Amino acid sequence: MALLTLSSNPFFTFTRLQPASRFCRGKSQGVCISGPVQCTGGAKTSSQTAVIVRRTASYQPSIWDHDYIRSLTSDYVGETYTRQLEKLKGDVKMMLGQVGEPLHQLELIDTLQRLGIHYHFGEEIKRILHSIYNNYNRNDTWKNGDLYATALEFRLLRQHGYHVPQDVFHIFINKMGTVNPWLNEDIKGILCLYEASYLSVKGENILEEARDFTRNFLEEYLERTVDQNDLTAIINHAMELPLHWRMLRLEARWFIDIYERSQGMNPILLELAKLDYNMVQATYQEDLKHASMWWRSTRLPEKSSFSRDRLVENFLWAVGFIFEPQFGYCRRMLTKLISLITTIDDVYDVYGTLDELELFTDAVDRWDTNAMEQLPQYMKICFLALYNFTNETAYDVLKEHDLNIISYLRKAWADLSKSYLVEAKWYHEGYMPSLQEYINNAMISISGPLTLVHAYFFITNPMTEEALGCLERFRDIIRWSSTIFRLSDDLGTSSDELKRGDVPKSIQCYMYETSASEDDARKYIGFLIDETWKKMNEERNLNSPFSQTFIGMAMDIPRMAQCIYLYRDGYGVQDRETKDHVKTLFIEPISLI
Repeated sequence: MALLTLSSNPFFTFTRLQPASRFCRGKSQGVCISGPVQCTGGAKTSSQTAVIVRRTASYQPSIWDHDYIRSLTSDYVGETYTRQLEKLKGDVKMMLGQVGEPLHQLELIDTLQRLGIHYHFGEEIKRILHSIYNNYNRNDTWKNGDLYATALEFRLLRQHGYHVPQDVFHIFINKMGTVNPWLNEDIKGILCLYEASYLSVKGENILEEARDFTRNFLEEYLERTVDQNDLTAIINHAMELPLHWRMLRLEARWFIDIYERSQGMNPILLELAKLDYNMVQATYQEDLKHASMWWRSTRLPEKSSFSRDRLVENFLWAVGFIFEPQFGYCRRMLTKLISLITTIDDVYDVYGTLDELELFTDAVDRWDTNAMEQLPQYMKICFLALYNFTNETAYDVLKEHDLNIISYLRKAWADLSKSYLVEAKWYHEGYMPSLQEYINNAMISISGPLTLVHAYFFITNPMTEEALGCLERFRDIIRWSSTIFRLSDDLGTSSDELKRGDVPKSIQCYMYETSASEDDARKYIGFLIDETWKKMNEERNLNSPFSQTFIGMAMDIPRMAQCIYLYRDGYGVQDRETKDHVKTLFIEPISLI
């Protein structure tokens, strides 16, 4: 369906709302929720027009100009670089075939993963790990009594879906309970055990104990170490965020610099990592240009000026979800999807009146362009942009797979709109939900389920009835991924959102429910994130109707959230760490010299 031409209409002026709350009327009762002033001047009559007072979040405008995005170029394209890449890949495949010792095999796989080039060698890595797993507990003298070797094997096997018991660390945990000089001599092993502990599942007490011990030990090691070197840099990096929770492409860029300075650096691996990074960056530039042209054509940035214009940051999210160069279509479509989600989220959170939001939710639920006529002008273009994008997605899948998916996409958008409306009503009524009530709704409103439903169709999948049914029922991996996404967002954004008068977040719900301090509430939400990661780890190792690509994306969504919201709202405020991430991934190549 062609996008209708809409006449321009000036936006209403923004006015900051005065706070009001069902908990704060008459006397202070702790947490206060801001309430809205919906209109002034009485009802609309033939001689009088109601004045609608709308909120504003005062979001920064985009810092990335469309013409600048179009100007991005890379030298790392063409046959010369392609041939060079293929030669280096052949050298590494030969290397993988020649390494015989299990520990050396594991170290090579770990290096390939951390350099971000493992995706070129999927079959070779799978073969090696399968062989190591089949020989588990047989001919294992190479790792007996070696904490580093044991922890590295454990982490890599679990990461690739193999079940390895936590009991392998029992002897080391007992040893840690005593004063032993080996602790100071095996920092590498302690660090590796710390990273391995984040692959735990619920109820694994040995790994929980290992994490507590190793974290404390490494923090004390940093305190008493005067000289700063690559080892202390790696430990500080791990203390900030464990490897298992890191955004893959940014981690690769960081590790390339560390690896280049490391003793025993392999020049073939380094050259391949740098060249691959630059060539993939060139692919990203083309994806970004395509998305930027689409975003400009929708005219949503100008028609919805109250909303966050974050096209480049949305593309950053898409790269965080799926970085491999062959998934360009998926990245482009995800960028469009996230841009629409952001605009509609801001309609509900910032600009729309409750009456307007109910009409918009009804229009999305009915999926009827006739219902659009009752919407105000600014909502019409939002609805049509959503409608056209969804139909485009369904059309692409119908062409390629002979499958009509419109009902799945409609349901996902209806679920999201209804969850947004619930939060809008909480805000307007000054209602404070319980923490569980909040999470049940917020894991949908964060848009994780909608994103994963679309992503399933954006990537080439064997689309099975079982998998489609799991999409509709929010299979646990979708639920846990979305929960971590939401809680990470809350830790980074809740302070700013409450200042402008938003619905309470998980932190405030917990504070109200338990009378906890904000600091204690934040620690508890961090604890919930950790516990949910354990559920994600377990779900990944279960038999699943989903492809490994889809499961990997479900795991990468919370990784990206923890990257963006590590210190603050890196999405609403994009000119700090997020700007550096964009420059690093999309603009600045690595010197090959």
